Amino acid sequence: LVLALWISCSFAGVYDDFFKAVVRDDARTVVRLLERGFDVNSPGPDGQVALATALQRGHDLVAEALLLSPALDVNQANMHGETPLMFAALHGRLDWAQRLVRRGATVRTAGWTALHYAATGPEPRMTAFLLDAGAEVDALSPQGTTALMLAARHGDERTVSLLLERGADPARANPLGAIAADYARAAGRERLAARLETLGRPPASPALPATETPK
Repeated sequence: LVLALWISCSFAGVYDDFFKAVVRDDARTVVRLLERGFDVNSPGPDGQVALATALQRGHDLVAEALLLSPALDVNQANMHGETPLMFAALHGRLDWAQRLVRRGATVRTAGWTALHYAATGPEPRMTAFLLDAGAEVDALSPQGTTALMLAARHGDERTVSLLLERGADPARANPLGAIAADYARAAGRERLAARLETLGRPPASPALPATETPK
């Protein structure tokens, strides 16, 4: 019993030290604890895996150390199903997205995808990279939203244009019937909304004269 308690306390100390080092961008401590056998894929106190935390905070030294670990699962997700690739996409870290994909990161995932996250970013290069890597252009989030809808509300208009060029459907609606034009309008982007509405809503059929009936 005493030995079990000692092991438990020792692990708790290592656990705390590891995630404190991730937050401080202390790569030396991270490497030392990994060499001692700490599980690189362990979720942190907030449920976030260490690599996602490092990418989210811009801590490249720790991210480098984690990526060098042979045991690293680059597709390890947090409690919300978010992977390190999604955080790289969200923060426009194209260099890291490329490295993660080379390491085996999955581009196509059920529910939220890295493409959804990339579409909200400030420029289209990440979106282009993910599409080239095999992302599904009209993948649906759990709420039924597409990357085009998110780009229309939050992203760069060049990203909207890129998604359309790559085959995104401006007429696809979420479960409430909203299309990409509605997302743009909700953000006050009237010019973009008008453009998307032209592409996404079929023109109304002309009214028939009162005396005419369909054949």
